[in-house]
Amino acid sequence: MKTTAKSSAKGAAQAKNKTITLRLKKGLVACNPKQRATINGLGLKHREQVVTLENTSSVRGMVKKVLHLVDVVSQTV
Repeated sequence: MKTTAKSSAKGAAQAKNKTITLRLKKGLVACNPKQRATINGLGLKHREQVVTLENTSSVRGMVKKVLHLVDVVSQTV
């Protein structure tokens, strides 16, 4: 039980420090459905909307797929 408590506290501390802020710079009208789904998965719906997410490998992979549609405003390590 002690290891899970430590690991969850450690995970929460790491998640607190690692964030990435994204801004949707283009609309979704001309995008294909996979790109729209990726943008929705990132929590972006409207043009110029800004969202802050945990900086994980899955989020970075999603950003890489739609990098032409989003701006990385800030990134903390």
